[in-house]
Amino acid sequence: MQILCTLVTAYIVIVFLRVILSWIPPTSGGGLATVNRIVFDITEPVLGPARRMIPPAGMFDLSATVVIIVLLVLRGIICA
Repeated sequence: MQILCTLVTAYIVIVFLRVILSWIPPTSGGGLATVNRIVFDITEPVLGPARRMIPPAGMFDLSATVVIIVLLVLRGIICA
């Protein structure tokens, strides 16, 4: 259970990192572009379907927020 708790916590951090990186435009070929691609590849399997189910609120994409909240609830259940 401890490993699963750690994995969920790490995924929350990675999704949060994606939110932060979405505010910083990566330069092509730079180290930040590589990190951005890796974070995108790790989070898109969860955020893509969430984005299709959750409509945007104006210009804001709330899918990452909803995924983080769901993961926090899941973490609370698993890590309790």
